[in-house]
Amino acid sequence: MDYYILAINPGSTSTKIGVFKNEELIFEETIEHKEEELKKNQALKDQFEMRLEHIYRVLKEKEFDLNKLNIVVGRGGQLPPVEAGAYLVNEDMKKRIINGPIISHASNLGALLAAAIAKPLEIDAIIYDAVSSDELRPIAKITGIPSIRRQSFCHVLNTKAMGRKAASRKGKRYEDMSFLIAHIGGGVSISAHDKGKIVDVITDDAGPFSPERSGSVPLLYIVDMCYSGNYSKKELLKELRGNGGLKAHLGTHDCREIEDRIAKGDERAKAVYEAFAYQIAKGLGELSVTIDGKIDNIILTGGVSKSKMLTDLITKRVEFLGPVMILPGENELPSLALGGLRVLRKEEAVKEYIDRPAETEELFV
Repeated sequence: MDYYILAINPGSTSTKIGVFKNEELIFEETIEHKEEELKKNQALKDQFEMRLEHIYRVLKEKEFDLNKLNIVVGRGGQLPPVEAGAYLVNEDMKKRIINGPIISHASNLGALLAAAIAKPLEIDAIIYDAVSSDELRPIAKITGIPSIRRQSFCHVLNTKAMGRKAASRKGKRYEDMSFLIAHIGGGVSISAHDKGKIVDVITDDAGPFSPERSGSVPLLYIVDMCYSGNYSKKELLKELRGNGGLKAHLGTHDCREIEDRIAKGDERAKAVYEAFAYQIAKGLGELSVTIDGKIDNIILTGGVSKSKMLTDLITKRVEFLGPVMILPGENELPSLALGGLRVLRKEEAVKEYIDRPAETEELFV
């Protein structure tokens, strides 16, 4: 049987949509939202209505019959910690997204947009592999400050999808294998996948620096910066996320430009770029112990993993741990669609979101 799936991925300045027939992409579109449009629609409700109108416009322009759809899959956002996989968008989920407390993020709109389109069609709306999915082992959450627990924030959607892809290439199931996966984009997160679960992570603020983020910096220096009087909280956060990493060192976050400078003999650019690769390799080595060194594959993914220079530098340092597979790109729309397809084919069950306010407040301590 053929299934038709609409995948929706809201980002900070764009909304990406794709229509799939089974595994096949029929069309995709990136709807760019102009700065003045976003300023005019800052509230969640206004953003929702604006983005929904754009989605309907594109579907009409593509002359796609909405009645063909079997399911709508939205990007899962910053809900309180949930399991990975598929969740039906229900009233509890919508109330939590609209009323909070919840970390503000454009991906939160994925569930609301999916539900709005699915309801008049009388089909299911789901989210898949939400940003806040948490499968960490209890031991991985303990820190040196009892009131602070480590949270599982990484690119769950793409890393799990690439784990499934790598397993399929070997004729095996993701649930039967163990991977170390580095997602290399504007930020870098590294995750250990063991028998179908992300059991430990290095988040984008706790490990390698990236094109725009500082990554982990010795804490005592950060304390000094906090009390120096030179930064407001907003300004310091921008130094860590937005003005850090390659951009801070070299004035650009564009890896193509940096590689061009290296080719022209820029020794500073070469040293920083090699440090970028070194830190990613170091993070992979750190997480190798969390799965007892039993690594079926190391996977490098994300947009920046398209850089052969970078992936070669990383591979040289980590291939002794296990074979390295390069699966570049963010792959968000196909990952959402494949999740929906597994649900439709009854290869995967849909979970019910149940809000637990008393339990989830720890996330906001």
